[in-house]
Parts: sequence; structure tokens; C-alpha cells
Amino acid sequence: MAPLMKGATPWNMEYSIHHVPPTMKREILTVFPQVNLDKLLIVPTCQHAAVDLVKTGENVENEKDRLLEQFLAWAKTVCDQLTVDGHWSDYIDPCSGLPMIHTELNTVYPEVPALSILMGYQTANAGCCKVLLHPVWGSAVYPASLFTEAPQDTLLAAITTANDLQVE
Repeated sequence: MAPLMKGATPWNMEYSIHHVPPTMKREILTVFPQVNLDKLLIVPTCQHAAVDLVKTGENVENEKDRLLEQFLAWAKTVCDQLTVDGHWSDYIDPCSGLPMIHTELNTVYPEVPALSILMGYQTANAGCCKVLLHPVWGSAVYPASLFTEAPQDTLLAAITTANDLQVE
């Protein structure tokens, strides 16, 4: 299923916008049982890491922290704008896989398998974990996702608001 659109942000983040594919509907409802799947948009993001994130060490942990903080700031800005506009939205904490706003359940969203389904990206095994392989960056990629029931044009306006804040 091709994305509705793809884009990039001044936050050095790629994103795409998708309707929920049939293969993901059950999984989405376990994480967000209150959503309207017919309105829901999934916004997976990828940030290019300065180091291979499969490796270990202080520099890898520092890079993960930097990318985490950047995603959380972007996603909070987008979701805050969507909430002001009267739309349901949420984003996933990449460290835990849990929603950041609607935290009623403790169900993990599977970032890597989801991006594999949504974008067709390959995965690889790294010990007990699956890692995403970006077609250009390989495993030097930090995936994270945002969700909303807002119309696509409203979502794009919220992304533009977040982009403008980063540029300033």
C-alpha cells in the first residue's frame, strides 16, 4: 500500500502518511481501541543517525538520546496543534513502544514491523531484536510514529507549524 504522501522536515526527519492497511487494523486497535480506523492516519518517521544504531557504546546511546528528544519535540508540537484544532492524535515513545498521550493500555506498538509493512523496508535480526534497514541509511535509522484522526490537510498544516518552529 503506497503512502498518501512523503516528505521531509527541517528536523532532519523523513515522514510519510498512510491509511491503516488491513493487515495492521487488529494491531492498531490493541494499542488504540478508541480510534476510528476509517479516519486514522499513520505517520511513520525516520531520522538518519550519525552512527549505526545496531552497535553499542556511549556514542550510540548519546545518538539515540538525541534522536529521541528530537522526535518527541516534533511529535508533541504536531499533536498539540492537532489537539487545538479538535482532533485526536498520539505518538509512540520509541524507547517503550507505548503511546505518549492516551496511556490507558500498556500495549506496545511494533515500530519495525509496521514500517516494514507501510514502507516496504527490509528488517534484519540483531540478537533478539528486529532492526529496520532504511534503503539508503541501512541500520543508521531511528524510526518513530505519530497517529491522528485529523484530515490530511489539517495534519500537513500541523507538520508545517512544527517545521516553522524548528526553522526559527
